[in-house]
Amino acid sequence: MSLTNIFSIAGSGMNAQSIRLNTTASNLANADAASSSIEETYRGRHPVFSALNNDILNLDAKNGDANIGVKVLDIVESDAPLQPRYEPTHPLADQEGYVYYPNVNVVEEMTNMISASRSFQMNVEVMNSAKQMMQRVLTLGQ
Repeated sequence: MSLTNIFSIAGSGMNAQSIRLNTTASNLANADAASSSIEETYRGRHPVFSALNNDILNLDAKNGDANIGVKVLDIVESDAPLQPRYEPTHPLADQEGYVYYPNVNVVEEMTNMISASRSFQMNVEVMNSAKQMMQRVLTLGQ
C-alpha cells in the first residue's frame, strides 16, 4: 500500500463518521417528537458500515481505484419498541388516550455522538501524520 492510499482510507472514515454524526443529530432532534399513531412515529436511524478487506484492497489497487476504506452500506431504522404513554389530555392522543414517542435513547445517542466525533478527529490526525511524512520524504533529497 502506498502512502497516498492513506488519504483515501482516512477520507472514507471521515465521510462515514460524518454520516454517523448526521443520523445521531437527527435522532436527538426527534427524540421527543410525539405522534398520534404508531405508523407516523419517528424511529431512530443508524448507519451500517462495512470495512473493505484485503482482497478488495488488492483488487482495487490492481485496477488503480483508490476508493478503499470504510463503506456506508445503508441507514436502517431501529426495531426497538416505541414508547406509548397514556396522556389523555395531550392534543395528539389517540382514541384510547395514548401518545407515541420515538424509540430513541438519548444517552445512547450522546455516546454515539462522542464516539463519532473522536473517530473523525483520529482520521484527521492520520491525514496530518501522512502529510508530515510525505513532506519529510520530499526534504530527504536536499
